[in-house]
Amino acid sequence: MNGSQRRVRVLIVDDSALVRQVLTDILTSDGHIEVVGVAGDPYVAREKIKQLNPDVITLDVEMPRMDGITFLANLMRLRPMPVVMVSSLTQPGADVTLSALELGAVDFISKPKLDVARGLGGYAEELVAKVRMAATARVRTASTRSGPSAPAAVQAAPLVMARVRTTDRLLAIGASTGGTEAIREVLALLPADAPPTLITQHIPEAFSAAFADRLDRASAMRVSQAVHGEQILPGHAYVAPGNQHLRVKRSGARFICRLDGGDPVNRHRPSVDVLFESVAHEIGINAIGVLLTGMGADGADGLKRMRDAGAPTIAQDEATSVVWGMPGEAVRRGGADEVLPLGRIAARVIELSEG
Repeated sequence: MNGSQRRVRVLIVDDSALVRQVLTDILTSDGHIEVVGVAGDPYVAREKIKQLNPDVITLDVEMPRMDGITFLANLMRLRPMPVVMVSSLTQPGADVTLSALELGAVDFISKPKLDVARGLGGYAEELVAKVRMAATARVRTASTRSGPSAPAAVQAAPLVMARVRTTDRLLAIGASTGGTEAIREVLALLPADAPPTLITQHIPEAFSAAFADRLDRASAMRVSQAVHGEQILPGHAYVAPGNQHLRVKRSGARFICRLDGGDPVNRHRPSVDVLFESVAHEIGINAIGVLLTGMGADGADGLKRMRDAGAPTIAQDEATSVVWGMPGEAVRRGGADEVLPLGRIAARVIELSEG
């Protein structure tokens, strides 16, 4: 590490002394990170934030005296800063973690229910990468977002429904870090008869169903987790299940969802590149590609394939992205026809669907 580079200063907040020690060992093993303090509950954490002024906080979801969500909500209201949630791989853990992302947490990492020390050790590379990324991320709290709340969006959708004509268009959306909220904002502004939409978001298997349910509540469209072999229909959105690639496949005059557990691509399963490349091959010029906020480069080549096949393509701009990794790389590789702020993407999709 260059001596002039300042290390990322991290505060670990977790009620388990074992987890605090394991997280400390993992993070301090990276030369770019310094653990400046630990806290066993949010009240101690609040004082240590004032004293230590950390760059990033890792925050446990379930803690005594004050739960992690309540603490996060207060933190984002009073002192917004990058937070990486540490949650359990359970259904309740998924719901709470998605709520944390809505409040403004940058990302999350899941801890195993059993053998925590060994399990977290297996996540070392991911944890280090996410903490380092969080230090450079743009924190977007609920109050700073441009999109409407879910009820307002669903209520407003019928006002623009008449503008969308039935076409052969298909919308493909890919995202990673910051994407759960970015996708929700886009879908909340699309009408009930929007083009069929396929979504790949980097998310664990235990979380993807809860994510699809959350999108369904926010959208006038019908949103569900994709099922292998099901027909792709207008007004429906299909979310790739965690740990499975999602592709579109032509079957006679219909298009269907195809799921598989093939090798990870760009270290991800589901992979955005897998989705986009299948859309480029099967749909071509009648597709629309949208690549949203995310760490890394997954989806950049796929968006370029879609553009080369004649499909209009959109990358989210840097100013509204939590992390401008994936969309930024797509722009650099020539994959984006347009670079738009998040709040304008849905309207542009509607315009393209009318053509």
